[in-house]
Amino acid sequence: MSVIEHDAIQTETIETTPILTVTPVAVGIVRDLLEKRNIPNHALRVFVSGGGCSGLQYGMAFEESARDYDKVVEVDGVRLLIDPTSLMYLQGATIDYVDSLMGGGFRIDNPNAVSSCGCGHSFRTSGSGESSGGGCGSCSH
Repeated sequence: MSVIEHDAIQTETIETTPILTVTPVAVGIVRDLLEKRNIPNHALRVFVSGGGCSGLQYGMAFEESARDYDKVVEVDGVRLLIDPTSLMYLQGATIDYVDSLMGGGFRIDNPNAVSSCGCGHSFRTSGSGESSGGGCGSCSH
């Protein structure tokens, strides 16, 4: 799978080390969501924010266009937007979609995380301090 990375001024380069990898299953789910919501020209913003039981948490939202300084990752026609701060935490991560008996959802496999919550929605890096939560029991997702 090829990944094309370009910034908000539409300069395209082929990235040899992908910023973010997205599995074909996850791409299909995003594409289906865009169709069902009738927003085919939108992109999926993937971001990291403070919070969660491990200190940082992942978030996703649909947006119409990139902001200044966003990195745009395009995989098989699906665009993902990543702001510079989130990029520091998401560099090299893989987004997948997992469907199980307990329910389905996006899962981020992040090589930058030194620990993560059992729910998979929050994580801690070596530079983000000690975890304040003791596990998934303190999640509010």
